[in-house]
Amino acid sequence: MPILTWVFLGLIAGFIGSKIVNRTGEGLLLDIVLGVVGAVIGGWLFNTFGHSGVSGLNLYSIMVAVVGAIVVLVVYHALVGGRRRLA
Repeated sequence: MPILTWVFLGLIAGFIGSKIVNRTGEGLLLDIVLGVVGAVIGGWLFNTFGHSGVSGLNLYSIMVAVVGAIVVLVVYHALVGGRRRLA
């Protein structure tokens, strides 16, 4: 997929994942980064369990990317969220 498609898919997945995990976004840039990483992780997870991963800009790929973004956001909040409370 072209890089612009990954960025757009990451933006959508990161935004939806942020709304599901913590009801507020993490910011535009962090939403995109976590969404793109989530799309990669989601594709890997779905391939591991025998399903197709991210295949383009379609509804199934968005769902895969959102699942991956949720996993990435939960891990992100587990790592970074603990530091925020201490500071």
